[in-house]
Amino acid sequence: MTTLTGGEAIVSGLVAHGVDTVFGLPGAQVYGLFDAFHQARLNVIGARHEQACGYMAFGYARSSGRPGVFSVVPGPGVLNASAALLTAYGCNEPVLCVTGQVPTQFLGKGRGHLHEMPDQLATLRTYVKWADRIETPGNAPTTVSRAFQEMTSGRRGPASVEMPWDVFTQRADTCDAKVLEPLPAPLPDPDLITQAAAVIRSSKAPMIFVGSGAIEARDEILELAEMIDAPVVAFRSGRGIVSNAHELGLTMAAAYKLWPKTDLMIGIGSRLELPTMSRWPYRPDGLKSIRIDIDPVEMRRFISDTAIVADAKTATADLIEAVSKAGYSKTAGRRAAIREATATALADIQSIQPQMAYLNILREVLPANAIVTDELSQFGFASWYGFPIYEPRTFITSGYQGTLGSGFPTALGAKVANPDKPVVAITGDGGFMFGVQELATAVQFNIGVVTLVFNNNAYGNVRRDQRERFNGRVVASDLVNPDFVKLAESFGVAAARVTAPDQFKAAMEKALAHDGPYLISIEVTRDSEVSPWAFIHPPKP
Repeated sequence: MTTLTGGEAIVSGLVAHGVDTVFGLPGAQVYGLFDAFHQARLNVIGARHEQACGYMAFGYARSSGRPGVFSVVPGPGVLNASAALLTAYGCNEPVLCVTGQVPTQFLGKGRGHLHEMPDQLATLRTYVKWADRIETPGNAPTTVSRAFQEMTSGRRGPASVEMPWDVFTQRADTCDAKVLEPLPAPLPDPDLITQAAAVIRSSKAPMIFVGSGAIEARDEILELAEMIDAPVVAFRSGRGIVSNAHELGLTMAAAYKLWPKTDLMIGIGSRLELPTMSRWPYRPDGLKSIRIDIDPVEMRRFISDTAIVADAKTATADLIEAVSKAGYSKTAGRRAAIREATATALADIQSIQPQMAYLNILREVLPANAIVTDELSQFGFASWYGFPIYEPRTFITSGYQGTLGSGFPTALGAKVANPDKPVVAITGDGGFMFGVQELATAVQFNIGVVTLVFNNNAYGNVRRDQRERFNGRVVASDLVNPDFVKLAESFGVAAARVTAPDQFKAAMEKALAHDGPYLISIEVTRDSEVSPWAFIHPPKP
């Protein structure tokens, strides 16, 4: 037993789980916690807005696979950061929010104490996987351990713990923190594995869809794909599980070329958004389906012919063994057809200009392990299929939340987690301005992200939709922007301006060689971008 304050007891739990970095914005309710961070010599990355704290923790987790931790004040602070927690929930990432509460004597009283919410814990539980309150220092290490156990068990996701203002500085005897093992994953049903192998054996043109739940199964997925000549496609979060440099690693644009003749879709750790929601407009006749997912609830959201509830790595390994025993006759010419689809799609997407001109150059100058974050912008959308990805966790999006403004702070967190890798944030002018103040954070902590601001002086996608779908009535989508180069320089960020693709390579090479944050303002004529949506919502053939 050790006598610790509530803040120190929480930190002891964090340290026991290997946490050495916390993103945070201090305030009165969490003073005791931040003092404990300081005494434990944790690396605290401050920010200028709570949402940035959350997105930096998300970028840290998404790019590294390790839990990301952030701390903000309760009430407005938590609500400001809620978009990031919701994104972590949608993207299945272990992000922990440590926040405060009103003093113990005011809990549940509704007296209007500073930052009080009617029921903060209940609110948090609507958009995180698990949340709890720590009411005494002695309970803190165990509660923190439970948060980590929940975040990393089954379908991963965010968690939050809150502590009343006064408890952060209270002292009490506290047990040492203990790391709890993740809850055991369900084992694959052998009969369903055998059934899935039989379905695969009868197929002639299978296709594998992967999401973030398949990242740890990348070796097994590639082995299965090569065994049955199945192209592997990811929409956003699973990109890089099979490299786009491998002939079986396809972008959505290439995979759609093969979709009409596909007779089996195999979903592994994926919501199957491309083929089952609203992206691809139809399913081929007679299409069979197999799903592997650790979340049994997911199996009720889309009913497949064979649903295997299990960890992706274990189930895919078992499936490989079963297919090997059952035998599989590859279709003659299958690899050639896959290569042709890739080549045709690559040629087709070059029509998306000027986006592809810039994305081609960006891929050329970046190493394979560079991390790129997207943003909801004309260039971000095009990157989903127009920017090849070679390794998992190197292409980070906000997933189905589609949070405008998330890309830049997410990139900051990714760079903190991966200081030796280049990190590039693709942003539009509208989204970048949501978090522009974090240029100060990048300078203060020397976070060397290269930020590309594609400036068309508009919320470009909104403006196009208004013009094309509402008889040209443009409302609140035109923007008046600052000079981004001068703005960056005023923060102390090195910057350059590019007005055409032929200037971009030299600017990128200079930015990558720079020791510190760098911004490139890329000027784009309003309404000049070709719509990227033809390859995200393709027409039915």
